Amino acid sequence: MRGYVWLDKPVKELNSPSSSLLPILKLSSDTSKLPYTHKHGSRSALRLSRIVSETLRLHPTNVRWFVMGDDDTVFLPDNLVTVLSRYDHRQPYYIGSHSESHLQNIYFSYGMAYGGGGFAISRPLAESIAKMQDRCLRRYPSLYGSDDRIHACMAELGVPLTRHPGFHQYDVYGSLLGLLAAHPVAPLVSLHHLDIVDPIFPSVRSHPAAVRRLFDGPVKLDSAAVMQQSICYERSKRWTVSVSWGFVVQIVRGVVSPREMETPLRTFVNWYRRADYTGYSFNTRPLVRNPCQKPFIYYLSSSRYDRSRRVTVTTYDRHRQDHPPCPWPDPGPSRLVDRIVVTKKPDPSLWDRAPRRNCCRVTPVRNGKHGEKVMNVDVGVCRDGEISEI
Repeated sequence: MRGYVWLDKPVKELNSPSSSLLPILKLSSDTSKLPYTHKHGSRSALRLSRIVSETLRLHPTNVRWFVMGDDDTVFLPDNLVTVLSRYDHRQPYYIGSHSESHLQNIYFSYGMAYGGGGFAISRPLAESIAKMQDRCLRRYPSLYGSDDRIHACMAELGVPLTRHPGFHQYDVYGSLLGLLAAHPVAPLVSLHHLDIVDPIFPSVRSHPAAVRRLFDGPVKLDSAAVMQQSICYERSKRWTVSVSWGFVVQIVRGVVSPREMETPLRTFVNWYRRADYTGYSFNTRPLVRNPCQKPFIYYLSSSRYDRSRRVTVTTYDRHRQDHPPCPWPDPGPSRLVDRIVVTKKPDPSLWDRAPRRNCCRVTPVRNGKHGEKVMNVDVGVCRDGEISEI
């Protein structure tokens, strides 16, 4: 895997010795002769739309796929490779995903791979688009961005979008908790707009530090499993437990069905800053239907590999937040659980099998070394006949 950063003008790092620490920097070619007429957009869309073609003209060897993202796109490289390896790179493929915002998809297209979420183009398709792209771009001066121009050229080539749910545009504001805690049963490939949404770990002071916590721990330990949801129950207390591995654990009073738990909570608003449940291109559910069932949230605080047991150990600490009054006699997880420890064997071949959520098993709460109340959860491949039920 190799990469380039394409710039619109020279920077001092372009030829400096320190540039060896950076991806290869390249200058985009002149696009002044190509028309652009959108009143609210930027001509940079023309330059960006030609990056795949310009990269191809560098004649890179042994390249099967060209992957493009924005300057605020975060890729999980191992998961990206896993996804692309499922497709025949000798065929013309255009792989990515649309926006989470229904209105964005109406304004642009449900058939377009959004650039912020990133997309992949197979080499044969890159070669085809390079031959006709400038002619194509002249036919669409009124389009807004680079990704819809690429989509227009794909339409002329007759190549549809192959949608993969692991590419994420994240055209939302607020917290990604609801989306990431109920991630589809598919590898997490990309994240976007992390500078616009809340830090993924609220206790971390900065957005970059939150991303580093994810990458320095879970992504290194078991990239395939990051954000994968498991649902189980604490039988004695009749609690519902949802583990989004490497990110968060939720405990909900009462028995909530897996069908509901795998539906994202609306912890966010759409791209137009409206709390409108009809504004998304997927199902969502309200944060609270019953005041007693607002989730208790435990965010990742540390992660490590236990060599003696050959398991990953991820620790999640309670996120302190207000909860509405609840008349139920159950004192609730906030009084009974301070920390959750999840053990899981690394499973690099997870996506070699048919898609299926892992199962989880809860053990009774015990006291930790410093008197804290600790719940232990084991996550792994479902055993024969094992399902999420109480």
